[in-house]
Amino acid sequence: MNRRAMLHALTLLGLFSAPLAILAQQPAKVYRVGILYEGARLHRYVPEFVRGLRELGYREGENLKLEYRSTEGRDELAPLAMELATLKVDAIFAYGTPAALAAKGATTTIPIVFGPVAEPVKAGVVASLARPGGNLTGTTHIPSDLIGKLLELLKETAPAAKHVAVLSSSTNPSTATVLHALEAAARPQGVKIQVVDIRRREDIAAAFAALARNKPDALIVTRGAPVTPAEVTGFAATTRLPAIYESSDFTEAGGLMSYGPNISDLCRRAAGYVDRILKSAKPADLPVEQPTTFDLVINLKTAKSLGLKIPQSVLLRTTRVIE
Repeated sequence: MNRRAMLHALTLLGLFSAPLAILAQQPAKVYRVGILYEGARLHRYVPEFVRGLRELGYREGENLKLEYRSTEGRDELAPLAMELATLKVDAIFAYGTPAALAAKGATTTIPIVFGPVAEPVKAGVVASLARPGGNLTGTTHIPSDLIGKLLELLKETAPAAKHVAVLSSSTNPSTATVLHALEAAARPQGVKIQVVDIRRREDIAAAFAALARNKPDALIVTRGAPVTPAEVTGFAATTRLPAIYESSDFTEAGGLMSYGPNISDLCRRAAGYVDRILKSAKPADLPVEQPTTFDLVINLKTAKSLGLKIPQSVLLRTTRVIE
């Protein structure tokens, strides 16, 4: 190769390599994701969403910045949702129905992924499960389908129970549907349902006092009731009430049994939706996902303290036993 040809080749190499060098020096895009949720009790599941993002390759301080907004003693989610909208985050993860509705009211442009929301169509979060529409999608569980199963498991474990109290909250958009389904399931079994409405945490003491006076045979605690695991399982232990819950954190706190969708799994799957949206998918095109796994957890120590023998038919269906 003569001198002129060599200089030409080096010039061409420089032209192609310069853009590559510049490209290599460009920092990775940092995505900003808002996380909106109510209270402190939900901390257990919010990290599952973050873990899901990590499994998909997102790292805080590298390509991800998380903006947490939680009520933490405050009553209003709406101002917190507006804060995230003002920050113009790339996406919002809203845990639960109140957070999803607050986020929906704050923005019509920022993608919102909720997880999980009970009855999202009836709650007015999305238009339909198959075609959410707008800027929201996420994961759901349908408590009206679940509540009959809770009663069934409770009756199998405590067959003498004829008067069952239900802790719920009328502020939750799905409560009316859930209670209607429960009444329908209880009627053929000759079970009387007593609904105890806890609208705010200030109502808990009065609710527990009413239960102590009326002395039901058993208790169902819905996910919408604003009580902590320690509060309600302590009350159930003191009053010797067999109780079933929708979430396993109550069973781990000493509750008798729990049955419900795997919330950790639903939050991790919500992270998958955020990933797809950050890669240009539109929420309106992503159907709302329903649970595929359900957990039945039994606390044998609590059963023994209540003098209950868990039937083999129930034990065979458990996903975890606490001893």
